[in-house]
Amino acid sequence: MLFVFVSTTAFSQTQNPKKSEISNPITSSPAYAEVLLRKVELESSLEDLLVEFTDDSPKVKETRYELELMNKELEKIRAMNPNDASKLTLALGKLIIRKVQLEVDLWLLLQRYTEEYEGVKRARKKLVVFENAIKEILGK
Repeated sequence: MLFVFVSTTAFSQTQNPKKSEISNPITSSPAYAEVLLRKVELESSLEDLLVEFTDDSPKVKETRYELELMNKELEKIRAMNPNDASKLTLALGKLIIRKVQLEVDLWLLLQRYTEEYEGVKRARKKLVVFENAIKEILGK
């Protein structure tokens, strides 16, 4: 009899998840998953790089910078209103990742050139195009 009571109790606990375990529509979205995937890929790449290179290596610095930007984007997504979860599509996730990559490209250019350099101007224009597309999707 005790066995039945214990298993019934265990069953009822699994059927009634705690509030913190209930799925969040933001973190369950395709956009969040896509950006999180890229973050994990960057973390993995960073671990591999650190086996061969020091923290001062340009590739390590670039990867850390991209990882920092990706974390900021994940925070922005997490801060969104759950009612806007339907806007968090896979396409939006891909746009966010590409925007971050363009931000890294611009950062690299600015380490070597001034704002007046044509390549820097082009990189800024590309970045603005992606930022505007993201804003359009999010209705901002």
